[in-house]
Amino acid sequence: MTATVLSTTEVELEVVLEQKEVIADGVVLLTLRHPGDEPLPEWAPGAHIDLLLRENLVRQYSLCGDPANRAVFQVAVRREQAGRGGSAHVHDELAAGDLVRVRGPRNNFRLVEAPRYLFVAGGIGITPLLPMISAAEQRGADWRLVYGGRTQASMPFADELVARFGDRVSLRPADSGSSLELRKLLKRPGRGTAIYCCGPESLLAEAEKRCHRWRSALHVERFAAAAPADAGPATAFDVELARSGITIRVPENRSILDAVEDAGAPAMSSCREGICGTCETRVLDGTPDHRDSLLTASDRATGETMMICVSRACGSRLVLDL
Repeated sequence: MTATVLSTTEVELEVVLEQKEVIADGVVLLTLRHPGDEPLPEWAPGAHIDLLLRENLVRQYSLCGDPANRAVFQVAVRREQAGRGGSAHVHDELAAGDLVRVRGPRNNFRLVEAPRYLFVAGGIGITPLLPMISAAEQRGADWRLVYGGRTQASMPFADELVARFGDRVSLRPADSGSSLELRKLLKRPGRGTAIYCCGPESLLAEAEKRCHRWRSALHVERFAAAAPADAGPATAFDVELARSGITIRVPENRSILDAVEDAGAPAMSSCREGICGTCETRVLDGTPDHRDSLLTASDRATGETMMICVSRACGSRLVLDL
């Protein structure tokens, strides 16, 4: 068993799939343990890990267990019928006792300090919110969860949440005629309320629309990339790799990441969709054309970093810390 240190907080290592159990219709919970029973890396609510399932098949899943339990990682995976093979691999091919390569943890969805929280989950989007809810409860914060899905049987952890927290949890399965009613939920969240929302793109886009007057209160995490509304045309440009000492041409039909890899320069990547943060790279000169679904408006305004898997250049040249 080997472990590769990627940063001060992120590692790549092999773990054992200790248990795989069905916890809802179409959803399995994976419990992963270090093969030598050593403590796993620390993480905080909102973190996710990469599962390196096989060559060119890497998927990100939110950690949904207890951050204080360093013995295991837990992730829940829904089978996506129209997916690209990751969830099918997890459901059909992984079995207890298998060795699985993981990378992380990485956290782009941190829980901020707030006196009150509104958690909004759609389907498997409940997973990153579970440790957040526990943390909010431990802090004595005022919080509530509104959780929707197709059917209650397809909503993982629904029964446990109601049993543990009672009327702080509102379940809204669509087959019972319920809906999340974001127009009412987000009409006026109240002073000091932090809103955390995770689920399908339709839910997140609606939440962003409803929160346009208090956008700073809303925190979202995407499982799929959102189409950038303000992306310019995909023109060619040059990228200087400051540490590698080379300049490469990025054509119209290729990403910076593709061009960097073609040149043999080292660069980390995972989702290749601008949602996981693995390829975030420091910009030393030039203006990025941000096309990711991760950086905040203030992050984009500074232009200090960019996701090289999807973002491009506003001008003819960028200098990157690669």
